[in-house]
Amino acid sequence: MKIAVVAANGRVAGKVIEEAISRGFDVTAFGRRENNTKAQDYVQKDLFDLTADDLKGFDAVVDAFGAWTEDTLEQHSTSLKHLCDILSGTDTRLLVVGGAGSLYVNPEHTACVSDGPDFPDMFKPLASAMAKALGELRERNDVKWTYISPAGDFQADGERSGKYILGGEELTLNSRNESIISYADYAIAMIDEIEKGDHIQQRISVVRA
Repeated sequence: MKIAVVAANGRVAGKVIEEAISRGFDVTAFGRRENNTKAQDYVQKDLFDLTADDLKGFDAVVDAFGAWTEDTLEQHSTSLKHLCDILSGTDTRLLVVGGAGSLYVNPEHTACVSDGPDFPDMFKPLASAMAKALGELRERNDVKWTYISPAGDFQADGERSGKYILGGEELTLNSRNESIISYADYAIAMIDEIEKGDHIQQRISVVRA
C-alpha cells in the first residue's frame, strides 16, 4: 500500500510513519522543514503548496497538520480545505489526525469534552478551531475522509501496548475508567483504518484497552 503523510515532521506523524513502514507500506513524507522522518521518500514542500499531482497515485493521505498559536489556529480549517480540494473526486483516502475536545459526552450529542468544567481554558481555542475544521469536513461528500480522535490523555511518550478500543463520536473510557492512549497505539489504529477502510466519511476515536 502506498501512502503519503503530510506535515510529517511532527511526533504523531513519526509514529504513523514507523508503523506503516513496519507493515511494508511505501511511505512518502511531505514537510516544510528538513527531513527528520524514517519515510522511504521525502518531499520538502509546505502543505499549502501541495497540488493534486503531488498526491496523485496514493492509496491514502494522512493529514498530521497542527497549529497552536492564536494567529495560526484558523489554519486547521484552511489546511484541511486545501487537502480536500486537491483530493476531491479521487479514490485517495484522507485520514485526519484529530482532537479529543470535540468528542461528545452525552447520547444527544449536544455537549462536548471541551464544554466540561475541567477542560483547561488554555486549550479551548485549539479545541474550538479543530471542532470547526471537523464540522467543515463533515460537509465534504466529494472526499473519502476519516477523522480519528485520540483519547483525552494523548501521550507522546506512552508505551506501545498494541491494544486499543475503537470508539465513535462519543468519549470512550476503558475498563479502568481512563481516556488515554499513546501516540504509538494511536498510530496502530490509524494504519489499521487505512488497511481496512471501514469508516469512510466518519469520525472515529481510539482509547487504550
